[in-house]
Amino acid sequence: RPVFGGRAALFGAVHDALLTRLDHALGRTRAEWPPTPPATALTADGADGTGGVDGAAGVGGGVPENVLAGCRVWLRELAITGWRGVDHDLVSGADQAIEALLAVPRLRGLAVLLDGLAAELRASSPVATMDRLPARRWADLWTRGLLLARSGPWNGAPRAVSGRLLILGADVHEHATVVRVQVHGVLEEPGGQTRLARTSVAAAKVDTIVGPSVWRLFGGHPVLLGALAEHRAVEIDGMPLLPGGDLVWHDDRARAGEEADPFATARVQLAGALAPAVPPLDRHPVRIAEPVLVEGYTADRQDEGGLAFVLGGNRIAVDVDRLPASCPLTPELVAASSACVGLVRWDGGRWLLQPLAVRATVKKKPVTAHNGDWATGPTDPKVVKAEAKAGDVVAVLRERAGRLLRK
Repeated sequence: RPVFGGRAALFGAVHDALLTRLDHALGRTRAEWPPTPPATALTADGADGTGGVDGAAGVGGGVPENVLAGCRVWLRELAITGWRGVDHDLVSGADQAIEALLAVPRLRGLAVLLDGLAAELRASSPVATMDRLPARRWADLWTRGLLLARSGPWNGAPRAVSGRLLILGADVHEHATVVRVQVHGVLEEPGGQTRLARTSVAAAKVDTIVGPSVWRLFGGHPVLLGALAEHRAVEIDGMPLLPGGDLVWHDDRARAGEEADPFATARVQLAGALAPAVPPLDRHPVRIAEPVLVEGYTADRQDEGGLAFVLGGNRIAVDVDRLPASCPLTPELVAASSACVGLVRWDGGRWLLQPLAVRATVKKKPVTAHNGDWATGPTDPKVVKAEAKAGDVVAVLRERAGRLLRK
C-alpha cells in the first residue's frame, strides 16, 4: 500500500503545483473538492464522466467485493514478479478478473483500464526481451488500477443540473479497441454561476475501424453528435454533474439548441467560468487539460518538424501529434491559423497546446475547422469519396457479427 499510495501522493502534489500556476496565469478561479464523507459506495448513475463508468471502486452498493479482490490479486502478482518477469501466462491471469468487472456496469472503467494494461503487456511479452520498458506508463496504469480496486468514493456524489451547454470543442481519443470523445464546454445554469464542464461518450471498436468511421459507433448519441457537427448549444434537463465537472451524458435528457459559435463562446464565457475541482484520483500531471482561447499569434515551424505559436514574445509548443484522423484538423491547417481553441496540457516537462478548433486563411479565404465537424459524417469531398470507395466498415462488421450470432 505505501508504494502505490506514495506514488499517487507525489504526482498529486506535482499536479497541484502545476495547475495552480496555470490557473494563476489564466486568471481562472477553481472550485474546491468537497470533503470526503464516511466510506460510501458509488451513487446515482455510477459514472465518472469518462463516457460511462470509472469504477470508483467501493464495497457495497451492488459492487461484489470478490470481483475487486480478484483485480488486486492480479495487480499484486505483477508487482511481485516485476515487469521483466511478465510473460503470457501471467498476463492471461487478468482475463477472468476483467470479464467479471465487465459484468458490473459501475466497474467497466476499471475493466477497460486493466484490459488496456494487459493488452500492452501481452504485446510486449516476454517483457524480459525488451530493450526499453515504458516503466513509468505501466506504473501509472498499475497505480490507478489498484486505487480503483480499493474502497473509496473517488468521484463524489452527482447532482442533477439543467441549463445550456455551450460547446468549445471535442477531444477524440482513439485506440485499437476503444474510442472516446470528450466534449469540453461551458455550462450555464439558470440563476447559477457559469462553469466549465465536460462530458464523454465511448465505444468499443476493432482496429480496422479508423478515421471518420469511428463516429458511426456513436449512433446512440444523436443529440450530442448533431450539436458537434452543427455548432449548436445543447439544452440539458436533469443531467447528472459530478463534482469534478463531468456531465454523465444521457442523450434522452438533452436537445439541440440554437447555433453557438465555439470561438464566440470562448471569447465571451471562458474567462469568467468557474473551473471544476479535480477528483483525488485525477491529480496527475498528464491529466491536466484546460480549455483556452489563443488569438493573434504567429505560427513558427521548427526544423525538427515541430510547431509553436508565438504571442507577445512568448512561445508555446503545439501538439499536432494529437490531431485525430477522424477530424478535419491537419498540421498544415493549424500552422496557417491565427486563432485556436485548445487544451493546455503538461507533457514531457513542458506546456503544450492541443488544438480543438482553428481559424485560418487558406488560399486567401477564411476557414474554420473543429474536431467535431465530421461527427455526423465527413464534409470534405475527398474524404467522402474515399469512404464511399472503401465502404462502410462499421456496417459490414455489424452484418458479419449478426450472421455469427444467428448461426
